[in-house]
Amino acid sequence: MNELDERKTKILNAIIRTYLQTGEPVGSRTISKYSDLSLSSATIRNEMSDLEELGYIVQPHTSAGRVPSDKGYRFYVDNLMLEKEREVTEMKAFVIERTEKMEQVLKQVAKMLAANTNYATMISAPQVHSGKVKFIQLSAVDETQVLAVIVLDNNIVKNRMIQIDELLDNEAMLKLNILLNSSLNGLMLEQINLATISRLKEQAGIHSHIVNDILDAVAEAIREDEELEVYTSGATNIFKYPELSDSQKASELISAFEEKQELKDFLAETMSGEENTGIQIYIGNESPIQKMRDCSVVTATYELGEGIQGTIGIVGPKRMDYENVVDNLKTLKVQLDEMFKKSKDE
Repeated sequence: MNELDERKTKILNAIIRTYLQTGEPVGSRTISKYSDLSLSSATIRNEMSDLEELGYIVQPHTSAGRVPSDKGYRFYVDNLMLEKEREVTEMKAFVIERTEKMEQVLKQVAKMLAANTNYATMISAPQVHSGKVKFIQLSAVDETQVLAVIVLDNNIVKNRMIQIDELLDNEAMLKLNILLNSSLNGLMLEQINLATISRLKEQAGIHSHIVNDILDAVAEAIREDEELEVYTSGATNIFKYPELSDSQKASELISAFEEKQELKDFLAETMSGEENTGIQIYIGNESPIQKMRDCSVVTATYELGEGIQGTIGIVGPKRMDYENVVDNLKTLKVQLDEMFKKSKDE
């Protein structure tokens, strides 16, 4: 049974979080400033005395505040890990379910768009273009390897294997987990500056050299670009237009839609430019794809939340019905956005 009630648990968590940030013994007056506690200094002192009796905190010397004991760290970490593992499990289930649904939706969107416009269509799966650290979990694989599970905002989970040249015992691993999460949670890559790194290394003590490897793994996870998935439909619609039905032109266009690599490069470039967040029209030689220089390409970037984007594209003759195409793209942008919001609320 848990020997700590909710109030003692909150106070212990506050002591540990404060100590991790400052490295100084924590007094009752400091803890009383936590807005979610709403307790007097006297009440907190009594609770801290109980926590000390139970062995969760210790007083390093007379008249000083308290610091966590190994038992206190263990309680904090076990609860933290339990909570985070539950979050990661829920995240994975949500992301897998949403990804499967999204794939079906995007294939249907490409098909519907091709039918509505009588042109060829392409749509990229949404990708994450931002990265804040949400949670890091280190666990030993063997004497020479540590697995780092890095959870980014937007519920993206990355795994990285880190080579180590010394054995980390359970206590060292737990303290590194606490240190990393308290220092990096909510930070973007560019916010992890020299001051943050120096503080991490200092607090990591004899394990400071491992911090560099972990930060490299975090940076790699944030910067990593996953393979862009592109769904297409209506490629054979180009045969309906005499200026595109020439055997060589048609063959080149069909191969571009079948091989997809040029489409992936084009759509990835479209999403990478900040100025390309609206509807873009490429006419003839303006198209970056050589095989589409006799066509017009209209694209729109859709957004499914902060930093999550994809691109819809329509390929047709230069004499395409631009007004109809733009209207279709605007409508789809709104529908995809609403669909995402609805799936988040469910």
